[in-house]
Amino acid sequence: QVQLVESGGGSVQAGGSLRLSCVASGSGFSINVMGWYRQVPGKQRELVATITSSTNYADYADSVKERFTISRDNAKNTVYLQMNSLKPEDTAVYYCNARIRRYYSSIPRDYWGQGTQVTVSS
Repeated sequence: QVQLVESGGGSVQAGGSLRLSCVASGSGFSINVMGWYRQVPGKQRELVATITSSTNYADYADSVKERFTISRDNAKNTVYLQMNSLKPEDTAVYYCNARIRRYYSSIPRDYWGQGTQVTVSS
């Protein structure tokens, strides 16, 4: 069983910062990509940022470029999201995602955390 657990969410004022963490626990798997998505009621879940485990290539949504930084620690199966200059429109539930291949399977699939709330007030 693979489990993703997020932490670090909370409430901040506009212009503030938060750092999200996500740890993938379990055994018998390898991680290809880890990332963060966010969702608000009535809207599609959208990409925030992803980072590969091998090449360290990072991809960001245009709306968060220059403000958010994604990083990871492969040894700890952990991904981070440093969020600076937060805006009210960043308010959402943030979900950790990992594309994981189980050792008994040749096909990777996505795992999701339960989400952590980020609220940014004006």
